[in-house]
Amino acid sequence: MRSVADDLRRQTLAHVLALPLPARVELALSLGDDDLDLFARTSGLGRDEARRRLRAQRQIGRAPSVAGTFQRP
Repeated sequence: MRSVADDLRRQTLAHVLALPLPARVELALSLGDDDLDLFARTSGLGRDEARRRLRAQRQIGRAPSVAGTFQRP
């Protein structure tokens, strides 16, 4: 049995996929900005400090990348 939530997810996906690429990128960036603002408000941090903390948290547990450090002979 399909739920209302399943129908809404399908409708949202169809709506987003119907957008032109620049609009989809703009939507993704605005959603990221909204999430950053929410994190800043709920944590009591300024926007810049909230961004720094989120970036630092993303780096925890990641192996250093060597991409771009190799040179062609």
